[in-house]
Amino acid sequence: MIQFDATTINSLAVHYVGNKSNDEPMRCSDKAPDLNEKTKELLVKYFTGSFINKHEYFNLHHEINLDMNEVFRCVGSIFDDPGCLHEQSANLVKHLYEHSSHPKVKAGEFYTVYFEDCVLDGEKIEVVGLFKSENKETFLKVYPHENNYEINNDWGININKLDKGCLIFNTEKDKGYLLQIVDQSGKGAEALYWTDDFLQIRPRKDEYHCTENVLTLCKNFVKNELPQKFEISKADQVEFLNKSVKFFKENDNFNMNEFADEVMVQPEIISSFNEYKSAYQRDYDVEIADDFEISESAVKKQARSFKSVIKLDKNFHIYIHGNRNMIEHGEDNKGKFYKVYYKEES
Repeated sequence: MIQFDATTINSLAVHYVGNKSNDEPMRCSDKAPDLNEKTKELLVKYFTGSFINKHEYFNLHHEINLDMNEVFRCVGSIFDDPGCLHEQSANLVKHLYEHSSHPKVKAGEFYTVYFEDCVLDGEKIEVVGLFKSENKETFLKVYPHENNYEINNDWGININKLDKGCLIFNTEKDKGYLLQIVDQSGKGAEALYWTDDFLQIRPRKDEYHCTENVLTLCKNFVKNELPQKFEISKADQVEFLNKSVKFFKENDNFNMNEFADEVMVQPEIISSFNEYKSAYQRDYDVEIADDFEISESAVKKQARSFKSVIKLDKNFHIYIHGNRNMIEHGEDNKGKFYKVYYKEES
């Protein structure tokens, strides 16, 4: 758990980075801006607010050698000597500029910040933050003038909406440091330049990602693979999804064999699931753990995407939350149908 209650800014550098493919410039500042205490407090809120209650962690990564990751090297230098932050921030913005070439990448300010008194799992820790502001908003300024009020408008940053951010904690250096990310630009190709090209991150191998990986595997198997291998109704598919989530909600620890026996049940489906798991790991270059502690936060997040609904043309939606035996599927001369049993209505 991360806490920012007493967090302060030790040093900060801000530069401008445009879109290289659009011939937009990159401008490096000569020195750090002068900040009063109130502005520092607002900046702490702006930079850290989107990370509160986040549970997903990553590590910096490089396919050949971690030392070849530019962000890892620059941030490591800052942790070793905070006085070199401005110098290293210039290296970081140059690195970001080289990867800001997708036509949809927006220009904006790039910040490198050294935080003090962050708390991670009860321990104070040094943190380097990398942030980019891309979107500006119009806001009104209302102020008294003599016996009246004046109203003007201005253009600036909404401190409640961080566009892109990364907090890098000074721990787990041998694994690529521990970090968290924020990216409001979505999952399109224009967003990958921040996570994949600039930062070069991969999920941290912890209970959160183990839980997330298995639930994603199950959802893909039930929705895509199961209907191809077996005659199975939509209601049966929903039951498999519900049973999968139920298993994760009712257990503290995950065991693949116990999960398969309880959720998949039938030997032929278990065998198909194991084959799909092997292919999934190979095709997506992901490791599926067989035993781990279940992350409650990951279950809550993933459960939202497990849709327990059957959509019938554009006429009806049937939501299945419990006993599969209370719904039957069939077909007659009028067409396909579902028969639903119930005890009471409300």
